[in-house]
Amino acid sequence: MLSLRDEEILQHLPVGTTATLYFKDLGPQIGWTTVFLIEYTGPLFIYFVFYFRMNFVYGLDDRFTSSPHPVVNLACICHSFHYMKRLIETVFVHRFSRGTMPLRNIVKNCLYYWGFAAWLIPYPTKNPFTWLFFFVSCPNYTYEVGTWISFTIMTQCVPVGLFTLLCFIQMTVWAKDKHCTYLREFKDYPSHRMPIIPFLL
Repeated sequence: MLSLRDEEILQHLPVGTTATLYFKDLGPQIGWTTVFLIEYTGPLFIYFVFYFRMNFVYGLDDRFTSSPHPVVNLACICHSFHYMKRLIETVFVHRFSRGTMPLRNIVKNCLYYWGFAAWLIPYPTKNPFTWLFFFVSCPNYTYEVGTWISFTIMTQCVPVGLFTLLCFIQMTVWAKDKHCTYLREFKDYPSHRMPIIPFLL
C-alpha cells in the first residue's frame, strides 16, 4: 500500500486498468509553516515571562524577582537566539515535502515546546543545576559520569569506555558512603533520594 503525493495524477500511476483506493480522514489540517511559527514563537515569549520575573508568576519577593547570576542572562541570550534562528529558518529556508499536519497534533507539540520554555528558566541560585539535588545525594558524581559517557560516545574508544565504567564504579562507592552518612545524620532525609542515579541507584 502506497501513499499518494498531492501532485500525483491517477492516470499516470503504474497500476494497470484497475486499482483500489483507500481514503483516510485525517481531520482538520494546518500548514507546516504555521505549525513551526506557532511552536517556536511561544517559547521565545514564554521564556521572557520567566526571565523578567513577572510579578503575576513570582509575586513581589525580591528573592524571586531578580537574579544577580550571569548564567541567567547567558541562558536567555542562547535560548532566544536558538528560537529566533528557527523562526528565520521556517520563513526563509525550510521547504516541506508534506503540506499539512493534523490540527490535533499542534496541541501536543505546543505543550512540549511551550511547557519546557517555562521550565527551562534557571532559578536564582548559585548553581543552575541544583534540581538534581532533589533526586540524588551526590549530583556532582552524576554529572561527571554523564560527562564521561558523552565523551565515550563522542570518541567511540574502548579505553575511554573502560575508564568511564571504572569511574562510575568508584563514584558509586563514594556516593553510597556519603548517602549512608546523610541518612544517619539527618532523621528527615528524603526517602526517595538515591546515591547517584535518580530512582535507581
